[in-house]
Amino acid sequence: MKTDSELRRDVLRALEWDPSIDAQSIGVAAKNGVVTLTGYVPSYSDKWEAERIAKRVAGVTALANDIEVKLSSERTDPDIAEAARSSLKSDSRVPADRVRVVVERGWITLEGTVDYYYQKSAAESDVRNLAGVRGVTNALAVTPKVSPTEIRMKIEEALKRSAQLDANRISVEAQGGKVILSGNVRSWAEREEAEMAAWAAQGVSQVDNRISVAI
Repeated sequence: MKTDSELRRDVLRALEWDPSIDAQSIGVAAKNGVVTLTGYVPSYSDKWEAERIAKRVAGVTALANDIEVKLSSERTDPDIAEAARSSLKSDSRVPADRVRVVVERGWITLEGTVDYYYQKSAAESDVRNLAGVRGVTNALAVTPKVSPTEIRMKIEEALKRSAQLDANRISVEAQGGKVILSGNVRSWAEREEAEMAAWAAQGVSQVDNRISVAI
């Protein structure tokens, strides 16, 4: 098991190594596997990337993202909303006519319904990198169209196909469109991989990830 100082060092190195963000103004603290990110970045996408990078470091069991977004230039909410609508309409994966965009003080909220989780994820990705965005709340609901038994079987098959996961350590339960994952894995990255495998199944509207990280 890593010490707090070793985990802090590894997260800092991961942030500094990744060319997608400038980590000079990001601080890292670690305590008993819980990592806290502080400091500031010029865009919401940088804040999101920093979290993604930190989560994949071995030994991270939980993460608090307290990074502030300090925009280099302000943008009005109507401008952001118009840009968001345009971005969603240009993405063939997203049923843009079923997605509502609400913007308040630079924070985007996506509302409405989609058929698949990948559509929900794609919609968030479309608006995350827009100039002037301070944050995104993805409130899109995924409407289930398959039986709970089929959902569970599809997820179990996906877990078994993943080279990064030991499927025997993960249990899957489906209640309507809600999926409950339990068991234990060796890293936060594996926990996230299992959750993404569950979200990829058709008909999944909610994932309750109760998998613990054994370090």
